Amino acid sequence: MAILFCAEGEDGEAWAQAIRAELPDADIRFDAKGPAVDEIDIAVVWQPPRGLMASLPNLKAILSLGAGVEHILRDPELPPRVPIARMIDPGLRIGMTEFVLMEVLRYHRREPEYREQAARREWKQLQQVLPPNRRVGFLGLGHLGTACAGEFVRLGFDVAGWSRSPKDIDGVTCFHGDDGLFGLLERTDILVNLLPLTDETRDILDGTTLGALPRGACLINAARGAELVEDDLIDALDDGQLSYATLDVFRTEPLPADHPFWDYPRITIYPHAAAWTLPEAAAPVLADNIRRARAGEELFGRIDVRRGY
Repeated sequence: MAILFCAEGEDGEAWAQAIRAELPDADIRFDAKGPAVDEIDIAVVWQPPRGLMASLPNLKAILSLGAGVEHILRDPELPPRVPIARMIDPGLRIGMTEFVLMEVLRYHRREPEYREQAARREWKQLQQVLPPNRRVGFLGLGHLGTACAGEFVRLGFDVAGWSRSPKDIDGVTCFHGDDGLFGLLERTDILVNLLPLTDETRDILDGTTLGALPRGACLINAARGAELVEDDLIDALDDGQLSYATLDVFRTEPLPADHPFWDYPRITIYPHAAAWTLPEAAAPVLADNIRRARAGEELFGRIDVRRGY
């Protein structure tokens, strides 16, 4: 039995060392060539090439190195009966929670406005809003969305969230389904998008949904770039429907040097850096799922391929 590690842009040796700290006898390989390909039963991947999974005849599990799985599901040759699991690890949760806290609190405390004032050498105190009077809304109440929402509940904010199916989370006003989406948007001052990318969520942040927010709202997109209609965001900022936007993800990455977002003063850009999957935090999760797969047990974080998450 062998583990294939195929992750674009990752340090394979560092990951192999972390995995072997959990599974000392692990046979970890970085390519799937040659007659020994039938020994590979686990694939740990990020952005795998098309057809790679189908070339592994004895594959028992596909483990994503990140929270997203669209990079796997876009392969039309994907083996139909091999279970797929997304990454759910404490490091990713902590990183995303830190990022969302940082950006929401920045807007809540009006930091961009103070920075603009300072550039004009203007000394003026701006009216502050108490947390119970600031409405923070989350699109997506999965592992990351629930963790982030819980932090704002703890801080005393008015917190709501939307998901495809019903959820019940302490301190969070939960909306669901098509009817609930606009109920969430209409009561949100700062919107945080943490939705998985599916056919249903692609382009979900368009002129209609952004227009349903209260005038002057702020947007934080830390999910997927394909969920945001970029021209509609510019329009919403230009006419004052939105005040500011933080973008960590984009349709094309790296963001092209001539993209208009770079020069837009009320857009904050991050280079897909909100939360990383780090070997020391994720290796125990991978090892647990490798053991589960080989024992024929249910994978932790297994996705429903039909739903895309």
